[in-house]
Amino acid sequence: MQQQTLQGATGQEMATIQAIYHFCRLQWPQLPLPASYFAQRLQACWQRWQQQHPQASYKDYLSGLHARDLFLASACLYRLEAAWEFLFASRANLTESLLVDALRSWAARLFPRDRERQEEAVQDFWGHLLAGEREGSVPILGRYDGKRPLVPWLIRVFRNKIVTQLKQTTDEIALPDEDIGAVDTYQPEQAAAHWHEHFRAAARDWLAELSDSEILLLGLRVRYQLSQREVAKHLGIHEGNVTRRLDAINRKCHERIGQALRELGWTGDDLFDFIRTEMGTVLLEEPRLAADRLAALLAATSKART
Repeated sequence: MQQQTLQGATGQEMATIQAIYHFCRLQWPQLPLPASYFAQRLQACWQRWQQQHPQASYKDYLSGLHARDLFLASACLYRLEAAWEFLFASRANLTESLLVDALRSWAARLFPRDRERQEEAVQDFWGHLLAGEREGSVPILGRYDGKRPLVPWLIRVFRNKIVTQLKQTTDEIALPDEDIGAVDTYQPEQAAAHWHEHFRAAARDWLAELSDSEILLLGLRVRYQLSQREVAKHLGIHEGNVTRRLDAINRKCHERIGQALRELGWTGDDLFDFIRTEMGTVLLEEPRLAADRLAALLAATSKART
């Protein structure tokens, strides 16, 4: 990996980056992305992210990295055909709906009863993933910094792009902002900042109780968005066991965190939605779910099986 492309990285961070690259190559053996290109993308993403977080360190950036997603986005930018096939087949959520179906669903909502505009919006979005909307502008995938899951980020960018266009057109009436955000930004009634802090504290306590095997399972399924079949293959277990173990983790999550919030006085009716939405940010920041930690756990698991 080219050292000069990673300005500001220490020797330890370089080792972490190399581990991330090889972990991603293990995840995507069909994508022969050069290490030097991945390093350049990391550097560009770090610089973009640092502009918004000037006090953060390179280590802070790497610790919350969605490495598998960044690798796929980089492979698409490198114009590897197989990468685009993977992106087209990506799942939008745990209901297993395809990314393109999620985009079409939002297009139908934003352009009701206008199938032509719906399809045009989706096709236009795909076209701008690699080519900027204007000459010299950064393509959509070039703006991805790896700090959020790729597929939900793409859906949000698509939605915001169309809404912005609608608001700039005087003869169009955009959906209200609160309606647009309702799908993935839940706000409890009369929410106060202290509830978010209470949640984060309860979630960290719950994560601290999880075993390494549970953390690895959670990381592969939620952080890296592997399918249950892929998780089962990596862990050497039956796919049905993955389902049962994930269900058990989910139950413990809601029981443990729900109980903690109720003891603090939560009386809202939408605790499930609040936990589901807030958990995403906590998982991004959880040190045990950092890319290097998950790679080490996966390596230890693979070694134990041999």
